[in-house]
Amino acid sequence: MKRVRLHELVDAFTGRRIVLYGDLVLDRFILGTPKRISREAPVIILRYEGQRDVPGGGANALANLAALGAEAFPVGVVGEDEAGASLLRALADGGVATAGITTLAGFRTVTKVRILGGGAYALRHQVARYDVEDSLPADGAWRDALLVRINAVAQRAHAAAVSDYGYGVVWDEGVAHLRAALPQGAAVVADSRFGLGHLAGVDGVTPNLEELAAAAGRPISGEREVVTAADELRERLGARFVVATRGREGLTLVEKGKAALHVPVFGGDEVADVTGAGDTVIASLTLALAAGATPAEAAVLANLAGGIVVSKLGTATVSSAELHDAIARAGFVHE
Repeated sequence: MKRVRLHELVDAFTGRRIVLYGDLVLDRFILGTPKRISREAPVIILRYEGQRDVPGGGANALANLAALGAEAFPVGVVGEDEAGASLLRALADGGVATAGITTLAGFRTVTKVRILGGGAYALRHQVARYDVEDSLPADGAWRDALLVRINAVAQRAHAAAVSDYGYGVVWDEGVAHLRAALPQGAAVVADSRFGLGHLAGVDGVTPNLEELAAAAGRPISGEREVVTAADELRERLGARFVVATRGREGLTLVEKGKAALHVPVFGGDEVADVTGAGDTVIASLTLALAAGATPAEAAVLANLAGGIVVSKLGTATVSSAELHDAIARAGFVHE
């Protein structure tokens, strides 16, 4: 893999039009400083210091696309609530046009609340977390609105990403509609927490090891078992490739008709927080394909982007400048 080619691909990210169809999540971080142990229960009392709201789930993939220079087109739903309004503001602040996002009364915006404690000059640790979760109704006007939105944005897109966290935005007809609406040759890449087996028609998927094992119906470990399970999934979906993310082991690309490619982790022991790493991977992988990368080139760039983002605290994004720097430093990339 040539450095100059990877640099050229990152330069080509700018202006690529990417549809993100999926579950939009708000990641809320409550920050506090420890005061003492409560007399009422053996728990730490925190003095409230502030709150930080950032895009999570499919919304985090949107934020990463925008940070890398793409024009991101969201297809998703938020509630008509305070959390939904905050998520729309956070996306807009990151350069994502939010006018096409469906707002649904009676639906609670999915919100993952992490409570962090630590001193002003110390690393903050997660003390507790709670999730506000809702599932969309099986049918209704919101589905028609999403299909209309897909028609409006997919026809001019260079590629599309599907981010399925299981909250109901992604369903079979929606994926098929997206596939049909895209220009010929535009890739569709999907990431699904629970429904990998229902994504037939996509070009590629990006499961982690847990998701790959669930799809295979058996535990998997080691490169050989990962390759076997990934190729089984690829054939079942009729996909061109599977990128299996393997944490500290990097990632493995299984592509139709080619030998498996194992890409080592980038960044070594610099992991600070794995929150949202999968969102960064699907965003950078899809964007690389839209820029003309082969699946192998896209997998290498996605691996670098994932390595960068896990070195940051909390839900984060990667910039083109950071990706250029990683390309220059990665020992497994050739001159």
